[in-house]
Formats: sequence, C-alpha cells, structure tokens
Amino acid sequence: MKKLEVAGAVERDLRAVRQLMRRPLDAMIAQGGLTGPQQAAMTVLVKADGLSLKELSKELGLAHSTVSGIVDRLEKRGMVERTTDGADRRVSRIVPTKQVREWVRETMPELERHPLAEALAGATEAERKAVAEGIGTLRRLLERAAE
Repeated sequence: MKKLEVAGAVERDLRAVRQLMRRPLDAMIAQGGLTGPQQAAMTVLVKADGLSLKELSKELGLAHSTVSGIVDRLEKRGMVERTTDGADRRVSRIVPTKQVREWVRETMPELERHPLAEALAGATEAERKAVAEGIGTLRRLLERAAE
C-alpha cells in the first residue's frame, strides 16, 4: 500500500473508532435534548469553570448573538447561571450548575471509556497488547512528524 492509501485507511478507522466510542455519550446527550453547540458550550464552561459571554464566544468560534441565545436556553433549563465577576462587576460570568459540573467530570468520562473498556474486556491478551502497541506506535510517529 502507498503512504497516502495507508494514511486514508488509518484516518477512516480512527474516525469510526471515535464514533463508536461516542455512541453511549451521544445517546445520553440526545435524551437530554442538548444540541451540539449547547454540548460544546457546556464542555468549555465546565473545563474553564465559567467564562464571560465574550470569552465563551471566542472559545466556541461562534458569534456573540448565537452564544447569547445558547446561554439563554441553557439558563432556562437550569444548566448554567450568570454571576457577577468579582474583579469587574460590569462583567457577568456564565458558570455551569453544580449538577452539570459533576455530570461532565464524572459521568461523561465513564460513558466515553465504556465502549473501549468493554471491547478490550472481550479481547485476548495478545489482541490487547497488539492494540496498545499499534496505538503507541502511531502516536510516536505523529509526534515525531510534528517536531
């Protein structure tokens, strides 16, 4: 196989693996009725432990008015709160509620790891070793190429 053919095959396989690993998380998010942009906003807000609307817009790469609408809908659902910034009372910060922070930090990672852990549990020791070595090799090759 040529280099570009191998790269294309690996990229397709990695995309498929990502989709398979995200299925339980995507299903739970769909049950909660969150849109993709709402989910992205929640993830950013939890990682940053709150941001101003301007900062959130920049992080998401979306227009201020779009993000304002996303935040309004999340606030109505009780998922975020607007608080006054301690350093500058003119600025409001958008922070996730305690329940949301706990879900993103505790439940979400488990949902993301579950398919992989389950698949590896059904593998032989040799298969698990081959997967770990192959992924490690790919990572090292990518890091070397990035240098």
